[in-house]
Amino acid sequence: MTKKQFFTQTLLDWSETQDRPMPWKGEKNPYYIWLSEIILQQTRVEQGWSYYLKFKEKYPKVEDLANAPEDEVMKMWEGLGYYSRARNLHAAAKYIANDLDGIFPSTYEEILKLKGVGPYTAAAIGAFAFGLPTAVLDGNVFRVLSRIFGIETPIDTTNGKKEFQALADSLLYQKDSGKYNQAIMDFGAIQCLPKQPVCKNCPMSEKCTAFKTQKTEQLPIKSKRIQKRERYFYYLRLRFKNKNYILKRTGKDIWQNLYEFPLVETTQIVDYKSFLQNKDVLKILPERREWAYIGSSKTYKQTLTHQKISAVFMEIELSSPLINASNDILEVDEKELTKFAFPKIIDCYLKDKSLFLKLF
Repeated sequence: MTKKQFFTQTLLDWSETQDRPMPWKGEKNPYYIWLSEIILQQTRVEQGWSYYLKFKEKYPKVEDLANAPEDEVMKMWEGLGYYSRARNLHAAAKYIANDLDGIFPSTYEEILKLKGVGPYTAAAIGAFAFGLPTAVLDGNVFRVLSRIFGIETPIDTTNGKKEFQALADSLLYQKDSGKYNQAIMDFGAIQCLPKQPVCKNCPMSEKCTAFKTQKTEQLPIKSKRIQKRERYFYYLRLRFKNKNYILKRTGKDIWQNLYEFPLVETTQIVDYKSFLQNKDVLKILPERREWAYIGSSKTYKQTLTHQKISAVFMEIELSSPLINASNDILEVDEKELTKFAFPKIIDCYLKDKSLFLKLF
């Protein structure tokens, strides 16, 4: 028996002894499989679980998702992050419902054409929904294959991706690609963990190169280190009686189509006095006699893939309603704020019941 044959057979045998229940496991409806795969991109299973059930209940058919207002979909997605996934999900649902008459594409090439669907997601949908002979390649699979087969080619390079994909394809159990793909992902999530893998009772240990050479902590290898950009957001929480003022983020920056308070970004941390003299702030605020500075929040932080966001919320009380010449700012009753989809960092601020305004 070759090492490849050993791997595939051992993996399938191991999967028979495991019980890792998930609501999408064994699902054959391609719409639900697609929904789960998009939710699980960049998201832990534990976090995505409730969102999957919520979306499935709210939008039982792809047409239901397609016909939903964008703001509603974004609000449903709130807290999951990487909001481009929600926008792409909504756009693809419209494409399936309107251009494909509600029929989910059934070939790898056609699935890959859906907005927001890459090679891994297309392979997973193809295998789980249609039994296509497609091998998935995600973080779990990279880790398992690099350790067991001792591959030191960086996984974030073109050559590395090609090498791993070729190996994954050669290991695939053709008779039941869905079962095999689920097994290898479960193996990475249960046995071959990123840190402290369970090597003692691992059925692969006798053939695992990383285990025999003591390289489990070094594999897989990445060639690039992500440099995170520091950004400083100062939000103006403008209030007139029980009214708040918000606007939708547009453009190509983070959190597109989510709502926020009027924002001024600075290149460094600033104190409230100099901030309130900022020319961009003065463009938003009415004349000085018509507003009063109440205080500022603590600093809220959020780390994204390539950015670190620090946000402070400046509380401003207005003596009259804010005049909005450009019509981009919405006047919203305070109790209605929960109906809008905000970035996580703003949501944390709004939900923080222990929020203490530091008065100056």
